[in-house]
Amino acid sequence: MNKPHAVAPKLRLDPLSDDDAGLPASRPVPVSAAAPTVTPLKAEAAAPARPPVVPDYLKRVYTWAYLTPAYSRYLDTSLVVSAILWGNANRLMRAGFSEFAAGQTVLQPACVYGQFSRKLAEVLGPKGALHVTDVAPNQVDACRDKLAGFPSARVGLADAADPRDRQYDGVCCFFLLHEVPEDYKRRIVRNLLEATRPGGKAVFVDYHGPHWAHPLRPIMILVWRLLEPYALALSDHEIASYAPSELAGQFSWHKETYFGGLYQKVVARRQA
Repeated sequence: MNKPHAVAPKLRLDPLSDDDAGLPASRPVPVSAAAPTVTPLKAEAAAPARPPVVPDYLKRVYTWAYLTPAYSRYLDTSLVVSAILWGNANRLMRAGFSEFAAGQTVLQPACVYGQFSRKLAEVLGPKGALHVTDVAPNQVDACRDKLAGFPSARVGLADAADPRDRQYDGVCCFFLLHEVPEDYKRRIVRNLLEATRPGGKAVFVDYHGPHWAHPLRPIMILVWRLLEPYALALSDHEIASYAPSELAGQFSWHKETYFGGLYQKVVARRQA
């Protein structure tokens, strides 16, 4: 089921403008050990960067899923990703990719299991650029291997909750928000909106509160309570509500739900 919902006052939509190499950063944060860094795919092409601190919540809740290489190798397959998303992985990826076009520069603020990053890089094409960051070094290494055939893609260590040092044509946040506590949701949404240039889009694809009669609702609530303790909040709060009101007002917001409301895509487009 695919239901459109307006989640904030709609503003005038303007077409994306051409990339401006002189575009100022979203905030004056230098690229340093304390700020998000993006390193080339080939490690020898740049000096080693000091990794960000792995957040406590990630070590406490998701060590098994993201910080343990043996489990990560098992989970990092398209088959497992499809099973976790009840066969909706390709549909949800296409929904996210449809918001971007060849030649754009796009930020992906967290690594994604499966072939997500490769497929997004293919959408952007050789004249576009994909910047992928993650807070876990082993996830960055795995993603760098996946994107080895895409010279315009860059992968580096950074916490999505930290400010970015530039703005992008688009941001693609795929199933990240349900994995972080509420304060991190607010920080991440704010930073990703600030990293979206005027006329650009921030796209969030994630869980959503399923319809009360959805046959999988009891199962998903149990899974969330046991394994994804921060996901239930997305059933009660709109993603737009995590942004500061003044910043949210600079965007037009549109939401669609999928698979009986279990999943959502929220597109925030910044006024040009």
